Amino acid sequence: MSDDASETLPSSPITPIKLELEDNFQFSCHKGIGCFNKCCQNIDIQLTPYDILRLKTRLGISAREFLFRYTVPFEMDGHGVPGLKLRTRDETPQCQFLGADGCSVYEDRPTACRYYALGLMSMRKKDSPVDEDSYFVVKEDHCLGHYEPKVQTVAAYRKSQGVDTYDELNREWRQVILKKRSCGPTLGKPSDRSLQLFFLASYDLDGFRDFISTASFSEVYDVDPAEHQQLLNDEVALMRFGFRFLKQSLFGENTIPERPGALEKRLERRRERLRAQETT
Repeated sequence: MSDDASETLPSSPITPIKLELEDNFQFSCHKGIGCFNKCCQNIDIQLTPYDILRLKTRLGISAREFLFRYTVPFEMDGHGVPGLKLRTRDETPQCQFLGADGCSVYEDRPTACRYYALGLMSMRKKDSPVDEDSYFVVKEDHCLGHYEPKVQTVAAYRKSQGVDTYDELNREWRQVILKKRSCGPTLGKPSDRSLQLFFLASYDLDGFRDFISTASFSEVYDVDPAEHQQLLNDEVALMRFGFRFLKQSLFGENTIPERPGALEKRLERRRERLRAQETT
C-alpha cells in the first residue's frame, strides 16, 4: 500500500487489543473533566430489553409509550431482525436525556453508556453451547478520560458502572442473537411471524404480557398458575420468560411445558381459517 493511500483510510476509535476481565486499562470520567458530556452530544446507542425496562420505569410510562417516544428502529442483520436505538433530540445527534447537570436518567442509563469507554464483544463458535465475552477500549478524540491516572481492571470498572447486572439480565437475549448468527444461513430467512415474535418478546413488554394472558397461549403452554401470576406482576420475570419463549419458538429449546396435542390443534384451526379465507 502506498503512503498516499494509507493517509486516506478512516481511523477507528477502537483499540485493537482484546481484554479479559482481569486485564487493566487506564480511564476515568467525572464532572470536573474538560470533555464532560461530549459523548452524550453525538450518540448512536442500541437498546437492550433491560435498558427499555429500566428507562420506561424511570419515566413512569408504559413500554409502548417509551418505544413510540424514545426509540427508532433498525435492522440488526441482513435478515431484518429488529433492533431499537435511542432517539436523539430533535434534528440533532444529542441524547434527549442530556440536561444542564449531565445525564438526567443516570441511575437507569443504558448498557452502552455504562460500558463507555469499553466495548463488549460476544462470540459463539459454531456448535458451541456457550458464548465467550471479551472487551476492548474505545478511544475517541474528544475523550480526555484516557489521560486520567486511574488504572483499573475491566471487572472492577464493570462492577462500578453496574453493567454486570445489566449483562446478566440481558444474557439470554444476547444468546438468542448469537445463536442465530452462528447458525447462519442454515436457519434460512426468518418468517414475518418470527420477526414479530422477536420484537414482541424483546421490546414490547405490554404486548407480551397481553399475549401470555390470552386463552390461545394457555391452550398451548402449560405454565404453573403461580408462575403465570408472577409473570403478570413482575416485569423482570416477564422479560426473562420472553427470552425463554424466543429460544423455544426459534430454536426448539423447550423449557416451557406444552400441552399434549395443543399445538397441532391450534395449527389445524389456523389452516381452517386460511382455507375459509381462500374460498370467500
